[in-house]
Amino acid sequence: QVQLVESGGGSVQAGGSLRLSCIASDDTYSSYSMGWFRQAPGKEREGVAAIYSGSGSTYYAYSVQGRFTISKDNAKNTLYLQMNSLKPEDTAMYYCAEDLSFRALWVKDSPSYWGQGTQVTVSS
Repeated sequence: QVQLVESGGGSVQAGGSLRLSCIASDDTYSSYSMGWFRQAPGKEREGVAAIYSGSGSTYYAYSVQGRFTISKDNAKNTLYLQMNSLKPEDTAMYYCAEDLSFRALWVKDSPSYWGQGTQVTVSS
């Protein structure tokens, strides 16, 4: 059973930074494409960033391009999301997810495995 555990959320003022981490329990971690998603109260879940397991190519939602950076450390089974220049509209619960299929993860928004989420709150 794959387990994903996020950490690093918190409360910051607008313009601040946070780094989220997601540790995966599976030994085949490097084979998975992984991503970060978020959901704010009353809003639909949206993909924030993803990284393709094959090439390491990264993908971002337009709203976070230039501010957020996704990366992964295969040796540590850890996915990161560096968030800079945070805005109040970035406030949400952030989830990491993974799937062997990048299409399922990022295109279909239906990855096989999810973490429990970590809250990010940005005040103005």
